[in-house]
Amino acid sequence: MQQKTYAGMGDEKIRQTHSILVNGIKEYFKKNKFEKAVIGLSGGIDSALSAKLVADAIGKENIKALIMPFKELSSEENIMDAVEFCTLNGIDYSLVYINDFVSEFGKVEWEQNKVAKMNTISRVRAVILYNYANSNDALVIGTSNKTEIMLGYFTKYGDGAVDIEVIGDLFKAEVIGLAKFLGLSEKIINKVPTAELYHGQTDEGELGASYDKLDTILRLYIEEKNSIKKMIEKGFDKKVIEGVIKRVGANEHKRAMPMVFKVKGRL
Repeated sequence: MQQKTYAGMGDEKIRQTHSILVNGIKEYFKKNKFEKAVIGLSGGIDSALSAKLVADAIGKENIKALIMPFKELSSEENIMDAVEFCTLNGIDYSLVYINDFVSEFGKVEWEQNKVAKMNTISRVRAVILYNYANSNDALVIGTSNKTEIMLGYFTKYGDGAVDIEVIGDLFKAEVIGLAKFLGLSEKIINKVPTAELYHGQTDEGELGASYDKLDTILRLYIEEKNSIKKMIEKGFDKKVIEGVIKRVGANEHKRAMPMVFKVKGRL
């Protein structure tokens, strides 16, 4: 009998992956003396899988989901998918529209560009998550996968402002594989990834390649130390490769603590 595979991982490997992540989450909460968690739920695969893993680790009664749509940008489909996910998995949730919070930034005296406006939406959500976390002695759960983290494809102090990244060591393909293994909704698994920070935005459109290609390039370049020439020989487009490498380097600051200029020992 042929073994079923999930993103190239067989049953045993996918079970081990699930076990490692769930046990790691349990240990982290125990070590840091926390019992509760809060997560921002978008209706997409990354946040749904992250919520499921945390629920498996600390109990569904100990995780709170905040669904934080921005009217005119967030689709009704994503809102309803997030609500349905919580209902099916027994996770308590709150629906918090963020337009009023974001609109306050319209009072600043300088002109805001598109990037500032997009990042403000993400950062407002982070503030709300930490307001809940502080009020309820909870940890904020991150939803970024390994592909996004390597590329720096997240908002600094926005969706990157979290206490623990539970899927941060899984490439996008592995996220999909684990989500299928755990029986997440096909609607959530198969939808086009988007942060919904502006009309028509999609992850792959902004990144310039499919997640499959991005995963492979990142593996070859960062993990296996392949040269650009070798990757071109494997059939990858030079422009896409250079774009990925440029993005990794340009966003290094997002993956690091703020720079501290040393004085001690230099006086």
